[in-house]
Amino acid sequence: MARDWIKKIDEEEGGLEEFSRGFKRFGLNVQENGDITYREWAPNVVEASLIGDFNNWNRTANPMVKNNFGVWEVTLSAKDGEPIIPHNTKVKISMVTPTGERIERLPTWITRVTQDLSVSPVYDAIFWNPRETERYVFKNARPPKPRSAKVYEAHVGISTSQSKVGSYKEFTKDVLPRIKRLGYNVIQLMAIMEHPYYASFGYQVTSFFAASSRYGTPDELKELIDTAHGMGMTILLDVVHSHACKNVLDGINLFDGTDHLYFHEGPKGRHELWDSRLFNYGNHEVLRFLLSNLRFWMDEYRFDGFRFDGVTSILYTHHGIGTGFSGGYHEYFGRSVDEEGVVYLMLANEMLHRLYPDCITIAEDVSGMPALCLPLSLGGVGFDYRLAMAIPDMWIRLLKEKNDEDWDMGSICFTLTNRRHGEKAIGYAESHDQALVGDKSILMWLCDKELYTHMSTLTEFTPIIERGLSLHKLIRLITHGLGGEGYLNFEGNEFGHPEWLDFPRAGNNNSYLYARRQWHLVDDHLLRYKFLNEFDAVMQRMEEKYGWLCAPQAYISLKDEYDKVIVFERAGLLWVFNFHPTKSFADYRVGVEQGGTYKIVLNSDDPKYGGLGRIDESTRFFTAAIEKNDRKNSTQVYIPTRTAIVSLEQICCGS
Repeated sequence: MARDWIKKIDEEEGGLEEFSRGFKRFGLNVQENGDITYREWAPNVVEASLIGDFNNWNRTANPMVKNNFGVWEVTLSAKDGEPIIPHNTKVKISMVTPTGERIERLPTWITRVTQDLSVSPVYDAIFWNPRETERYVFKNARPPKPRSAKVYEAHVGISTSQSKVGSYKEFTKDVLPRIKRLGYNVIQLMAIMEHPYYASFGYQVTSFFAASSRYGTPDELKELIDTAHGMGMTILLDVVHSHACKNVLDGINLFDGTDHLYFHEGPKGRHELWDSRLFNYGNHEVLRFLLSNLRFWMDEYRFDGFRFDGVTSILYTHHGIGTGFSGGYHEYFGRSVDEEGVVYLMLANEMLHRLYPDCITIAEDVSGMPALCLPLSLGGVGFDYRLAMAIPDMWIRLLKEKNDEDWDMGSICFTLTNRRHGEKAIGYAESHDQALVGDKSILMWLCDKELYTHMSTLTEFTPIIERGLSLHKLIRLITHGLGGEGYLNFEGNEFGHPEWLDFPRAGNNNSYLYARRQWHLVDDHLLRYKFLNEFDAVMQRMEEKYGWLCAPQAYISLKDEYDKVIVFERAGLLWVFNFHPTKSFADYRVGVEQGGTYKIVLNSDDPKYGGLGRIDESTRFFTAAIEKNDRKNSTQVYIPTRTAIVSLEQICCGS
């Protein structure tokens, strides 16, 4: 079906490259002579006109004409060479349905909407057309595609310590340098597409081509992206094409008075859990709208790719609701698969990777659909990565339900490595999903109330805090080393951000108390959060040096349930994890592939990462005098309780 669509688009639309440039034809476009052409697809209505501040909202001043495909059009001639609609003024489309009802909507392709809560919660459509001399000019080229994606998931609005909505400018000035120092090379920006309800985390989109105005202007977002590019970092947009907000007055729902313009009609067009509308991916104009939306963010704002939200909902007619996935192929190729949704994702990935070879696409899919991360040429859907969503669930389940001594080493290794060969995954211990109200960050699960009393270096280093810091490091390091071909962290969690994330809403008296990041915790050198932050930075820098994320999957040589020890090799490094809550091991025997002298390059027990320093300088080297590939022989190493060491084989001890 994807090939059929590509053939049809080639024949009727001039190919995917032209088809995906719909934003150059639809919406409000200014011509070189200053004329403005406005086009809108609304086949149901019998009359349409463009209204706004420019014509005193006169519904008869600028009538539109409909063609045979249901597209309305009007051209507004320039006045003295200048567009007749002033920059930064309000506009709408006014329409009449066959029943005589007049409806007024925001243009679906509008690139700027704003909200004045003192007047109404409904957004206004803004004609955004600054003078050429006032527009932001990009200075930096896109960085090359990273060999290993180390993703920093971030939300601009919560990225300040203050109880307010953060801005693009504040993120550029204050947060980008933090991300760069940590060593992440990819930033995934959430909640950029305009959404009227801040607490929806950006997942109830109303205006798909508009960058959220609550954080600043379009040029300020462009400056953020350009600055990140100048630092060598790739920027991904968290794109929401799995559903749309059901708002009518400031959304695209019921745009021309019908239930079935951009969406399926009836129950098929509604998501029961999300209370939102579902796109009709088999419709020609809907495909133009969605593919052009991706192209717009790539061209206008110079994003480098996308994290596609809710892919499971797109792939299946049941949308993943009340459905578990065992891995059986009947679940992926049966009647429950939404072929039109799968084809849309194929077209989206084919278009993006054809036009932007360094583009990165990530699928948020919990089902494990086979070939999701293989190119269309091999029969795949075309994503570069999928999120390894079972991994964070496993860690939270262990912390909530199991005692430390009951952790199953084999189960941990299975979950961390359970992915389809040849399809890349992004492993993570916690994302924004694990931070939301009602749940806790990993460090909060580990330390609970002692985070408020014993995180200062001037206080007692209690067993609870010691355990919390140790396991926080071990969980992240083993996820980094075993969990995928990429790694993701949600902002603040690198240093163990306490408490949950809760946006202002009626249920909390519209408080911003938890809708922020407490950077002062990691910046205070008297607090132990700094140790976790430094350990996270070292992980990213070591991966950049040794490249384990882009190396073949690890060989796990030991999963000892009694000792609670896991040993594996990846990227020429030997990884040894001791999860035992009480036992340290001296002269512990572990198998290795390459004989020689091994140097410890990372020790989670090092005092600079908040450890107890139980591996001293004299034990930083250990010998593996064995033949290559003979893992029945062994080396001997000291591993303290709840400690991980990563070692590099050296030719000589002094290297």
